[in-house]
Amino acid sequence: MPDSTQPLLQLIEELKRIPGIGAKTAQRVAFHILGIPQEDADRLADAIRAVKKKIFYCSVCSNITHVDPCSMCADGERSSESLCVVEQPYNITSIEKTGIYHGRYHVLLGTLAPLRGVGPEDLKLDKLIERVEKGSFTEIIIATNPTSEGEATALYVAKMLRKFPVKMTRLAMGLPVGSDIDFADQVTIKKALEGRTELKE
Repeated sequence: MPDSTQPLLQLIEELKRIPGIGAKTAQRVAFHILGIPQEDADRLADAIRAVKKKIFYCSVCSNITHVDPCSMCADGERSSESLCVVEQPYNITSIEKTGIYHGRYHVLLGTLAPLRGVGPEDLKLDKLIERVEKGSFTEIIIATNPTSEGEATALYVAKMLRKFPVKMTRLAMGLPVGSDIDFADQVTIKKALEGRTELKE
């Protein structure tokens, strides 16, 4: 492309940095944005700016929110006996869609991944320990993804919390190994929650 299209090239490069978007998809999205009316492009840009300015992590559970604590932590109707540990905020949405879990959540904001330089200190593990120490949980559901990194994280969390008198369970393997919770259908997630098993060393 000629120098006159430098802004378009820059947009394509920025879009390619989004996980799951390759060069061809980034190019298609960039040309779509180029072709939409100015007001639509302005709304998109405003939405991106608003998300960056107004959305942050809950000080209690690390879910994304625009108020602190988040609506789930502030909800007095939710059970304080169970705590579901997930990798990312979007995993909560997938579990909530099943309609069968009404407890609390804790978001790790990642998984243990030594090859990528992600260690225990990079996850919200200290906050998790503090919540279990101060809370009245009777069950910790470890709902990390059934990937190698998710499994390693689940075992690490279970070992870390073993000293507390609380039952620890793992989502049943109704979820396909190697996939993400976010891509599973609601029935699969529901069955996995219902068939969760206790973690044993």
